Amino acid sequence: MQPKPSEVPKGFYRVSIKGLILDETRKKFAVLLDGFENKGWWELPGGGLEWGESPQECLKREIHEEMGLTVTEVAPLPSYYLIGKNMRENWTLNLVFEIKVKDLNFTQSEECMGLRFISPEEVGSINAFRTVKELAALFDSAKHNQK
Repeated sequence: MQPKPSEVPKGFYRVSIKGLILDETRKKFAVLLDGFENKGWWELPGGGLEWGESPQECLKREIHEEMGLTVTEVAPLPSYYLIGKNMRENWTLNLVFEIKVKDLNFTQSEECMGLRFISPEEVGSINAFRTVKELAALFDSAKHNQK
């Protein structure tokens, strides 16, 4: 039986797969407004990796569950990795993969009350999760301009 995220034994990281959806300039990335557990906080789309699931499968499932969007492409390797404690004080490993979606016509849900693109410089103006702040500090738009 899989432990609950709050019951992950010491020495283990909760693994979360996050999607990096870029705007047309490739200088801003999408964040979603959580309306469920952490209302009013902006987060990267994605979620927990299930046992036996690939990161690509995880992103397709999570993006569809949270936002009702169809992922059409997932990079083969992560663009960024983030390690830190989540709001429950559990250590997490977040792998951030660049993805493309069919369109941005998201379906509002408890996990996605809103969607917006934000530049790294704008992150300080929103109530952002640690992962969003860390991604903003690492984000290099030149790394994503080859496409």
